[in-house]
Amino acid sequence: MSLQAGIRTFILENWLFTTDVTLLDDDESLLDKGVLDSTAILELLQFLEEEHGINVELEELLPENLDSVNRIVEFARRKKVA
Repeated sequence: MSLQAGIRTFILENWLFTTDVTLLDDDESLLDKGVLDSTAILELLQFLEEEHGINVELEELLPENLDSVNRIVEFARRKKVA
């Protein structure tokens, strides 16, 4: 499973309680849609660390990094390269 598919599936199953990929556009704001709250962000960070070995620093907890599937994927890719 690709990084993007894994992140999308994690979000769909954990917060939208579905596997229907049509319910989530990869560029859609997860904050504006009400999908992510503070608890969900902590769960997402734990997922990124456990599944992909990505350690997120406090100063990286920004909407620019975590507000959509595509932003999370790009952030994760940058962290993996670093």
